[in-house]
Amino acid sequence: MVAALAGCLVGLVGGGFRWCLEHADLLRASVLAAAAGLGGAGRLIPVALTAAGAAVACAIARRVPHAAGSGIQHVEAVWRQEAEVRSGWLLPAKFVGGLVAIGSGLVLGREGPIVHMGAAIGAGAGRRGRLDAEDARMLHSALGGAGLAVAFTAPLGGLVFVCEEVTGTVRPRLVLLTLVGTVTAVAVSQLIVGDALVLPMSALPAPPLWMLPVFLLCGVTAGALGAAYSRLVVGTLEVCDRLTRVPLVVRAAVIGALVGALMAFDPLLTGGGDQLSERLLAGGSLTAAALAVCLAVRFVAGPLSYAAATPGGLFAPLLALGALWGTLTHALASPLLPAGAAGPAAFAVVGMAAVFTGVVRAPLTGIVLVTEMTGAGVLLLPLLTACFAAAVTADRLGCAPVYDTLRRRMLERA
Repeated sequence: MVAALAGCLVGLVGGGFRWCLEHADLLRASVLAAAAGLGGAGRLIPVALTAAGAAVACAIARRVPHAAGSGIQHVEAVWRQEAEVRSGWLLPAKFVGGLVAIGSGLVLGREGPIVHMGAAIGAGAGRRGRLDAEDARMLHSALGGAGLAVAFTAPLGGLVFVCEEVTGTVRPRLVLLTLVGTVTAVAVSQLIVGDALVLPMSALPAPPLWMLPVFLLCGVTAGALGAAYSRLVVGTLEVCDRLTRVPLVVRAAVIGALVGALMAFDPLLTGGGDQLSERLLAGGSLTAAALAVCLAVRFVAGPLSYAAATPGGLFAPLLALGALWGTLTHALASPLLPAGAAGPAAFAVVGMAAVFTGVVRAPLTGIVLVTEMTGAGVLLLPLLTACFAAAVTADRLGCAPVYDTLRRRMLERA
């Protein structure tokens, strides 16, 4: 009963957060359209907008412990009894700070704040329900999974995320709490944001079996890309830590200004990446050169945005990066493929899950999330093949899962 009631609250908060972000995106688009009509001077408007948003979000997050960044590493640390949920201000700080940071155009995902807010709601429900310490800890993790389910309208993905990534275990009671929390949370959130697929796409034919080695190679390269991205995320944070003479808010404003300059050039280079992913899945026409430039820019802009110390996650930008990589892989390989091969949309879907796996090292979560977001169930075999290859490649390259590294970093700085 406690999990069901808390799940309803997660759905209300997470659905409200998504609704606010959708309207923030519309507002940002209208501002960019108005700025484009002002000539050269109008290009300064997105620079100022994103700089101000990053500074404000950083100022909010710095006042509340663990409010900056994704928050998933904190949820995992609480499960391992390495950290505690200390502040009742975490939820409003994540909501307002995440809305300002992501809404202003930083390359961050909505799932981090919603997962963290869901877990905070679970912790509060455990205290008010007078649950014992073990059940309260399970409810904290379970409602974090409900938050992920709300972020991507992926109830099964929320369950797999809790078992594979957060806890690394499957316990009947944990599964039950997560199921109750995700079902109620997604049901309530759909009243606010609807029940449509997050990344709708046209129906795809099942790729021929002879293409599985091609997807295997795609997974290998995606795993290497994911390992490099993970190292860049951590390396950028470490470089920024050395800038001790620069105030944190000023650093965030400078990063926001750089991202704003990219947004003035092309809005698809910034933001969480849903619009870019949707365009690629719909077969949007981008040349191989344009795909490579967009991939390179977002590859750097994501870790840079994360280093601004504002609330915001890594998942959504990772999925967009994977869609770019998959589409680019198809563009480069298509001259060598015979007739009847899978199209760019299939490669985009597989790339999303494979790059996610290379960074997070949670292949089942990546496969289920992408399948629920796109409805591309016919790609199950290519997804399994590519994600297996991506996980093995990233492991062989000696790259630790990004949230393990971020969790250790968080505990060292506590």
